[in-house]
Amino acid sequence: MAARDRKDDEGFDLGISLEAVAAIVDAARAVQEGEESGALAREDEDDEGLDAEDDENMDEDALRAFIGDLNEDEQASLIALAWIGRGDYSGAEWSEARTLAKERNVRDTAEYLLGIDMLGDMIEEGLSELGLSLEDADGS
Repeated sequence: MAARDRKDDEGFDLGISLEAVAAIVDAARAVQEGEESGALAREDEDDEGLDAEDDENMDEDALRAFIGDLNEDEQASLIALAWIGRGDYSGAEWSEARTLAKERNVRDTAEYLLGIDMLGDMIEEGLSELGLSLEDADGS
């Protein structure tokens, strides 16, 4: 309820749907966890590790395409959420972080975001700093 109050009362605009953020968080966690387990599989089982790697790449490719299909504002919002979750900015600095993310968004956003360790956790923490939750995506 607090997240809804904040959006309604303060005119807060996340700039991207919570449903899209939730999908990206889930996919990022799966891809990044898959990288770790895939590396272990390749060490233990050569042939099966290659199959696992192909599956991971398909998941990562789909995530990259999803992020690439977002508009500039949505991409900037994702970057700002990751920055806030990482502690580069506070929730109170949302507008500043989002503006800077939009100005600096000169390279491949998916490449940049997937280079952030624990991206899913960082984005979820960023949401939390803003008084939002991934659970709000289900109850919208």
